Amino acid sequence: MVVEIDKRNNMVVLSLGGNVGDVNQTFRNSIASIEDRVGRLILSSSLYETKAWGAENQPNFLNQVIVVETGLNPEEVLNTCLSVEKQQGRERLGKKKWQQRVIDIDLLFYGDSIIDTIDLKVPHPYIQDRNFVLFPLAEILPGFIHPLLSKTVLELKNSCDDKLPVIKTLG
Repeated sequence: MVVEIDKRNNMVVLSLGGNVGDVNQTFRNSIASIEDRVGRLILSSSLYETKAWGAENQPNFLNQVIVVETGLNPEEVLNTCLSVEKQQGRERLGKKKWQQRVIDIDLLFYGDSIIDTIDLKVPHPYIQDRNFVLFPLAEILPGFIHPLLSKTVLELKNSCDDKLPVIKTLG
């Protein structure tokens, strides 16, 4: 499928994950808010289920990747996504990583930009290490070239060392 992206806007790739509550509904609500506040939804992957990464003693996660066309700058996209998370009931509790959550929205790519600030790192620094991101990402953007690693998403998926199984769901 060929997707036309308005060159005046930017392609933003976001990853959604969650394992608390009605995750399907939370994703639908989050995507609707993103469409309303960030930009036009271009692509969305299927939902994928994985065991929790990093802290296994919790419910399985659902994950999805979406592509949005936006006129917002990267910091505005980040702040809007954090606001959407909060709107959906996400509470960020200190610096503890890999905990249960209603929703987590990560900014994976902002076009082919490379951003490295205290608050924002794009491309997301762990894309290549996580099958729960690579499987849905490869479904919708297999040929997209990672701007730092100079490999396609499909190449990254095929060489990933993450051993956690990723299951495409019907949800």
